[in-house]
Amino acid sequence: MRILVGIKDTTHGIKALESTVERAKQTGDELTVAIYAADGSLDETVSAVRDRIETLGVDCTIERIESDPGSRLVELAEREELDQIVLSGGHRSPLGKIKLDDVHEFVLMNSRTTVKLIR
Repeated sequence: MRILVGIKDTTHGIKALESTVERAKQTGDELTVAIYAADGSLDETVSAVRDRIETLGVDCTIERIESDPGSRLVELAEREELDQIVLSGGHRSPLGKIKLDDVHEFVLMNSRTTVKLIR
């Protein structure tokens, strides 16, 4: 399986990366990691993710997404004919419903590729 992991921050992103890498090592999945940042800290996030990938000992392709991350994630998954998009994040509202940011919502609504959300 060919998987795209979208990472916005190190808090939730590393968790999604580790979970996906664990599965990839067991099944031989090919990974592409697309890193984007909502708060302008893209360089810091890329550096932290690269360090973690090296520690995990996995071979993957890394993509930087500078702008419009939702559409770029969907475009990348379709262009590369990937099987799944993995996103981290989402949190529960006080009423217990999941709240998604704009990127998650865009990907879920527009992707023809299966999307997996890791919280």
